[in-house]
Amino acid sequence: KRVVSTQSTGMSQIDSYDDVATWDVSLPDGKHSVRFQHGTTSGRRVIIVDGKEVRNSGWQFKLVGKESFMVGKYRACVVIEASGLNYSYILEVDGKSLKRFVENRQKVCRTWLPSVNGTPHRIVLERDNLNVWLDGEKLEVAGEFTDQGTETHFVVEDHAAVIRAVTSGKRREGIIYNLFINDIQVPDAMDNDG
Repeated sequence: KRVVSTQSTGMSQIDSYDDVATWDVSLPDGKHSVRFQHGTTSGRRVIIVDGKEVRNSGWQFKLVGKESFMVGKYRACVVIEASGLNYSYILEVDGKSLKRFVENRQKVCRTWLPSVNGTPHRIVLERDNLNVWLDGEKLEVAGEFTDQGTETHFVVEDHAAVIRAVTSGKRREGIIYNLFINDIQVPDAMDNDG
């Protein structure tokens, strides 16, 4: 089976069986797919992010090492290690293993997947800096203090949206964030990984 990838420089054909590792990375600007190809005899290394080739090292004598690239606004790197005749591939994002990066993102992000006027959207709140993202675009928001906590106001397809932050009253739970669109609460996404 062959997969064809279109690039600005023309067409290139990539054998799908060349992929030695694939990862899905959730960021505030959306979900990204990372594919890695490694020629274990030639040392060739190809990194494909969201279907676009972002790195192609060609022939290399060194079969192990690191390949750096960007995923969204984050620096990422594939670490290639050998153990005998076997290779392992580790994706690092923002200087952390993908597993640790995802765990950290789950702590600082809230994600909602509402449908407005029949159109699905992805809304992400970064709790560490209070940035709000809508479908991969950072929004201009208006913050307001209330008797119950804070409200962050913005618009989704001409509909009023607000993220309300209130204390849970319990130290372990901390602050609870809820999204409302037209005064109707939107449930949290199951993959709350930002």
